Amino acid sequence: MNTFYYQVDSIDGDYANLRRTDVEGEELKLVARALLPPEITEGTRLKYELMEYTISNE
Repeated sequence: MNTFYYQVDSIDGDYANLRRTDVEGEELKLVARALLPPEITEGTRLKYELMEYTISNE
């Protein structure tokens, strides 16, 4: 399976804008906060794998 890495660029109400960190030049991805770990803040690094977002320590 593919693994993608993101960083929370901004939080806007029930949504968060994510920026891919493993590929240059990608646009922001708008994701519902219900799909993300509840403790995220701006700048949090995330890993997307097997259709699930988790906080990344990498």
